[in-house]
Amino acid sequence: MKNTALTETHTALGAKLVPFAGYNMPVSYEGVNAEHETVRKGVGVFDVSHMGEFLISGTNALELIQKVTSNDASKLTIGKAQYSCLPNETGGIVDDLIVYRIKEEQYLLVVNASNIEKDWNHISKYNSEFNADMRDISENYSLLAIQGPKAIAAMQSLTSVDLSAIKFYNFKVSDFAGIENVIISATGYTGSGGFEIYCKNEEVKQIWDRVFDAGADFGIKPIGLAARDTLRLEMGYCLYGNDINDETSPFEAGLGWITKFTKEFVNSEALSTEKANGTERKLVAFELDDRGIPRQGYAIVDDQGNKMGEVTSGTMSPSLNKGIGLGYVPSAYSEKGSKIHIQIRKNIISATVVKLPFYKV
Repeated sequence: MKNTALTETHTALGAKLVPFAGYNMPVSYEGVNAEHETVRKGVGVFDVSHMGEFLISGTNALELIQKVTSNDASKLTIGKAQYSCLPNETGGIVDDLIVYRIKEEQYLLVVNASNIEKDWNHISKYNSEFNADMRDISENYSLLAIQGPKAIAAMQSLTSVDLSAIKFYNFKVSDFAGIENVIISATGYTGSGGFEIYCKNEEVKQIWDRVFDAGADFGIKPIGLAARDTLRLEMGYCLYGNDINDETSPFEAGLGWITKFTKEFVNSEALSTEKANGTERKLVAFELDDRGIPRQGYAIVDDQGNKMGEVTSGTMSPSLNKGIGLGYVPSAYSEKGSKIHIQIRKNIISATVVKLPFYKV
């Protein structure tokens, strides 16, 4: 197992560490519900340095990115970021990612930790046509997610940038916590606002310490991956490996909004046909009508008990105090208000398809 540059810090703070995507990662400190509430109401900090970062540069950098991603990266200006995915050749998704335009001919691709090697190989395969400069800088960079409604107020003293002026999915390369050339990105995986901070490994301990000093009066706390999962699920954000994978199409997963046919990309012709014809199944959000906790892999059944899908993500929502989940069902059951049922051990629990997000700020 690899360690992040902050593993010793997490251990000293009493974190429970678990193996995740090849790293020892903090899953919790004081408990998922308390940490979840800290982010929803205050400000918390996640070490997500296991994520992957690729730097794509050169004259044909944009052309390569346009080829391998589903969204239209030509819309990006310097200082803007974009959510996208890497379609594969057979209708599924290699990974989802964020694309940052750093300079005129330089882009940062942030990919999921468990997919770094797979994504690198996939993009490299298509780069033979474009010959862009590709650098995997994942091992050299750390990533902190400072999330919650108090993040701006708590962090403003650490930078000369007006944090309130950075719009969602925009970023600045500036000073932060005494370090120059830090990426301050108004992005996150929680739905409660805040920033993601990209810096070099040797800089992250200073930034971590300064962040906690600045946030002390705001009740700042370290947050683990367990709360990250409940927070993202309340927003309906897809998790790769659960809700999307190599066999789920962007249109099945409700990601048509990041699939733009203004350019050609990997498998775009087949995906265009799928968009026109519709899909046989769709990813839906549901709330349990009775007490229970839906878990990944539980069967979704019809009113006769016949299996028609399965839960891809599920939890007891700390904010709503009810069971919520995502799962694939036949398209006929995908409309808001549709009734489905979840097989929880020997019990069949009624559930209702709802519109995302579960949690509304």
